[in-house]
Amino acid sequence: MDSIFRGGLDTPAGRRRAWVDSMVIDHGVLRLAWTNAGAVVPGRLYRCNHPSPGRLSAMVRRWGIRSVLNLRGATNNGSDALSRERAHHLGLQFIDMPMSSGRLLPRERLLALVAALQTLREPGLVHCKSGADRAGFAAAVFLLLQGATMAEAMRQLSLRWGHLARSRAGLMDAVLRAYGREGERRMAFADWVRDTYDPEAITARFTAGRLASLLNDRLLRRE
Repeated sequence: MDSIFRGGLDTPAGRRRAWVDSMVIDHGVLRLAWTNAGAVVPGRLYRCNHPSPGRLSAMVRRWGIRSVLNLRGATNNGSDALSRERAHHLGLQFIDMPMSSGRLLPRERLLALVAALQTLREPGLVHCKSGADRAGFAAAVFLLLQGATMAEAMRQLSLRWGHLARSRAGLMDAVLRAYGREGERRMAFADWVRDTYDPEAITARFTAGRLASLLNDRLLRRE
């Protein structure tokens, strides 16, 4: 991942570098206007793109957030350092669950995501970089774990959130559709992941559109 951030936030120079890295290199300036934030289940789970420290504090005040599920993982860039610092200052549970929008999680990692969504302190906040793909997938999984229908879960992966289903990120839609064919109304999502989920087979059946993938990967710089 591109970054100019080095070291920590304990000096004025380090903190300035973190902010420049976050706003410019990590495109945080775009997230100041477009937060891509909303409720998955009001009072239980919310989603957004990578929050700035100020936005994280505002969401704690507005929604009572008690935990952060970070789908980017420990990127060690400016955005990561600043949001971790603020989460610690606010006393939030902070969970790293790194994943890619264009590669499916192995079974054990998807089960770990399921476990994290089942045990995080509520209300929780799930975020990735843009809040479009990985956050949408985690939100959909959360809904399925609550007994939601496939149609309800799939709304978390839609153009309304900036998700391009024809790009390589459409692999996440493919996972949900596979569960719909193989498990919905017959077994719980967690049981399907443990017993049936086959990321290699799902990937082999999926074909991404070239234009959508170019837009997603090169222009929007989705991870």
